[in-house]
Amino acid sequence: MPTLRDHLRRRIAEEGSITVADYMGDVLGHSRLGYYMSGDPFGREGDFITAPEISQMFGELIGVWCAVQWRAMGEPPTVNLVELGPGRGTLMADVLRAGRGAEGFLESIALGLVEISPVLKGLQEETLLGAGDVRSIQSLRWLSDFTKVPDGPLLVIANEFLDALPVHQFQMTPEGWRERLVGLDAEEFQFTLCGTAPMEGMIHSGHEDAEDGAFMEVRPAALTLIRDLAGRLSRQPGSALFIDYGHGQTALGDTFQAVKGHQYQDPLDDPGMADLTAHVDFGVLGTAASDTGGVVFGPVSQGNFLNSLGIGIRAEALATASPAHKQEIMAGLHRLTSDDAMGRLFKVMALTSPGMASPEGFE
Repeated sequence: MPTLRDHLRRRIAEEGSITVADYMGDVLGHSRLGYYMSGDPFGREGDFITAPEISQMFGELIGVWCAVQWRAMGEPPTVNLVELGPGRGTLMADVLRAGRGAEGFLESIALGLVEISPVLKGLQEETLLGAGDVRSIQSLRWLSDFTKVPDGPLLVIANEFLDALPVHQFQMTPEGWRERLVGLDAEEFQFTLCGTAPMEGMIHSGHEDAEDGAFMEVRPAALTLIRDLAGRLSRQPGSALFIDYGHGQTALGDTFQAVKGHQYQDPLDDPGMADLTAHVDFGVLGTAASDTGGVVFGPVSQGNFLNSLGIGIRAEALATASPAHKQEIMAGLHRLTSDDAMGRLFKVMALTSPGMASPEGFE
């Protein structure tokens, strides 16, 4: 049976060198051979651990945040609660459990999970049905992309979703910016550069004097998503929360990376066997959202966001209720909020409809 490596070699042989974005898109999302299509990459037995797998407190606080935003919208009888890239369903299970505390919130939810992986869809269904709170909501369905979300009041959650969207890379040369490509040297993949200047509009402005060898990363798919979402929020009530690692303001640099078994490796090695990501440029995304009618809050650090929502108080309550697990609870608190762990690297950005008050965590 052909492997993803075979597919990529054949594609490059037929088309010539491909963009980093095309390579990343195939490696992660190829319909049969892609990384996310064939297994469960999450947790200690997988390749990486995300915040919901570290502690239930993360999802619980986001659930409270969503309930507060629902109330700020006037408690609409139906709200589209959408998660982009729901992983195993752990985050949403915690969100719904916390949502019990807001009268009427669970019963208002039309839940949409944006997921392309059949394996992960199965895990999400198992997790949510097992937790039970999903039985209190109005409906549950899986969507192939955000454009399939129906009109109406909207709450969107995206934790470590943007970093997995394909990224274009450009390198400064004596002739100006040139796009980085993936080609073949004999049978091995290698980076190379396009010989011509990129199309107009692909390069972020303000970096014409970058040093030779500098890298710029551009995510058209993320910009399209943010503009679509902000446009909706300009016309209908809603809020969105994006949590990811990256830059608060646009920064140059090569952040394209692969993670396998919780270790970094060359992103051109073993395509389809490791996760591929790049840091998120929150500055560019925030500008795009503002320009399209959304109201932007942040980004703030994940540590500041969670602390302002009361994660320390929640940790103490859990530790008091379960003394045997106090060390584990406090370790999760440290990992989520401390500057030497996820607290500073991870950023949180919110989008809301015009006229809504500053959301919790962004005052």
